[in-house]
Amino acid sequence: MADQDQDPGRELLRQGAEARVYKTTVDGRAAVAKQRFSKGYRHPELDRKLTRGRLNQEARSLRRCREHGVRAPEVLRVDKDSATLYVEFVEGPTLKEWIVATSSDEAGEARLMAAAGRALHHMHQHNIIHGDLTTSNMIVGRDSELTLIDFGLSQVSGSVEDKAVDLYVLERAFISTHPDSERLFAGVLEAYARDDAARAVLRRLEDVRQRGRKRDMSG
Repeated sequence: MADQDQDPGRELLRQGAEARVYKTTVDGRAAVAKQRFSKGYRHPELDRKLTRGRLNQEARSLRRCREHGVRAPEVLRVDKDSATLYVEFVEGPTLKEWIVATSSDEAGEARLMAAAGRALHHMHQHNIIHGDLTTSNMIVGRDSELTLIDFGLSQVSGSVEDKAVDLYVLERAFISTHPDSERLFAGVLEAYARDDAARAVLRRLEDVRQRGRKRDMSG
């Protein structure tokens, strides 16, 4: 896979364990390029297969979101040779940044927690599992609605368990990142619980929490 670290037309935004994320342009449009890199400890053929599989799954999940009216970036290009996914650049702060910057705006917080709950309900309603929900993976729009980003660990599943685990991952992110996390996350769940299917997910969430507490106690 080609390494494009030195491309002068790209601005490195962040680097994680799986990929480098750049700001760039595609056909004159502001874009984000997410380049997955190879793992030296894996057999090269297996590495290519796994990397391309995750690349394709992320693109499919983003397209599935948009097909069903879930706010997510548009897929602009998939470059399998460099294992790079190009999506539109979504302007705005992350939900994490917004909460930190406007901690005294309780009315605004309530609107955004409700927006998060609605977005996650809509996503789960169409059996899209994000896999890495955090407040850094939600972009706040000018209309106080949220765009979900970074579907690198996503999957399609109708499982109540998978949806509950998705919410549990977000809850842990709230707890580890934000003061008043219990109040904030309660606002998310209140908006999420829009129908019987969602309420079934919340009941399973309590089971997932209990398993998590047992793991914490056992070390």
